[in-house]
Amino acid sequence: MDKKIIDLHDDYSKGDLDRRQFIRKLSLIAGGTAAATALIPALENNYAKAETVSINTPMFDTGYITYPGETGDMRAYYARPAVDVKLPGVMVIHENRGLNPHIEDVARRMALAGFVVIAPDALSPVGGTPADTDEARGKFRELDGGDTIKNFVAAVQYLKTHPQATGKVGCIGFCWGGRMTNQVAVNSPDLSAAAPYYGSQPSAEDVPKIRAALLLHYAGNDTRINAGIEAFEAELRKNNKEFTTHVYEGASHAFNNDTNAARYHKEAATLAWERTIKFMNEKLK
Repeated sequence: MDKKIIDLHDDYSKGDLDRRQFIRKLSLIAGGTAAATALIPALENNYAKAETVSINTPMFDTGYITYPGETGDMRAYYARPAVDVKLPGVMVIHENRGLNPHIEDVARRMALAGFVVIAPDALSPVGGTPADTDEARGKFRELDGGDTIKNFVAAVQYLKTHPQATGKVGCIGFCWGGRMTNQVAVNSPDLSAAAPYYGSQPSAEDVPKIRAALLLHYAGNDTRINAGIEAFEAELRKNNKEFTTHVYEGASHAFNNDTNAARYHKEAATLAWERTIKFMNEKLK
């Protein structure tokens, strides 16, 4: 799909445009309102395609849990292989659409690789993730940034002390969740491994606080996020941090989201996931 359309949708997703502004600008690029309307289904997530690992498989324990956060009880999706051994923990952090069927499926994919997994709902303090994606996007403006990070740091502690976990914890996140994954690495000394996908980078003064090993995934066609790579890497090297960076050429922001036809890049997503599982196995097991 035309990069101008992807970039425009990124602006809409971040809340820089309301829906009316988005459709008006999309119509100018597409050549009319009818053409713009036809493009929208490809740009929006189709959660009917979310389930690649069945929720009903007998090999999993799945469901919803709560854990104590900075702002009170936090709701999270839980997935774990049904085995009688302790496993490392991994937190999955969602995009700026909240906790949805796609992220729950990603949690099951991670559990399938042999981890105790939770995917917190960052919108728990403001009533939880609504079904309507536009409403969900707007609710992120109601969150307090510092409290949100502390709620994720509390999830690390939950996994570290979980009776069915080994005490080692990793984190992965996508888009907004990629930024939060970087912030968890800054703010949680108990995090062992972090794999942010196309997440904006922490400030230079925060880099010395990072203790976790980092696996940084970026899309080749993601100018805004990629503008921060060079400076981030320089600070990581300066502070002797462990990190690996991969840039997936030809892929756009959110390339891992297989419920979004316009953004999903199968080759990049498959390779990034293989690298993520290998990384988590090396650092946590």
